[in-house]
Amino acid sequence: MQRTAINPWNWSLNLGYNQAEQIEGVTRQVICAGQTSVDANGAPQHLGDMRGQIGLALDNLEAVLAGADMGLGNIIRLGVYATDVDEALKNFDLFGMRFGPLNCAPPMTLLGVTRLAIPGLLFEIEATAAA
Repeated sequence: MQRTAINPWNWSLNLGYNQAEQIEGVTRQVICAGQTSVDANGAPQHLGDMRGQIGLALDNLEAVLAGADMGLGNIIRLGVYATDVDEALKNFDLFGMRFGPLNCAPPMTLLGVTRLAIPGLLFEIEATAAA
């Protein structure tokens, strides 16, 4: 897979994402459902803790991708939902810790929502990955 970043301006790079990416040479894609801060039984974890929820949601996303023999470096698009955008952004260093070493800055959309499907959840992340 060949990725070419498209950034007519650079401000989004400071936030850890490209405005667009041209993807070539893809032979398969994985579309991931929204991943949240739940355990293996679907029980919410880290209630009231945005940072904890983001960390576990990223762990869960990595587990889903691993099931398809992929990793975070294969992500070509992210959709992020948060009940408190400001609090989520305070913890986006977690994205830098995970994606930075991979030199991966997939296009991303962050949306503020009034609630998520399971009460108590503050953060959800969905992804499209390719190889």
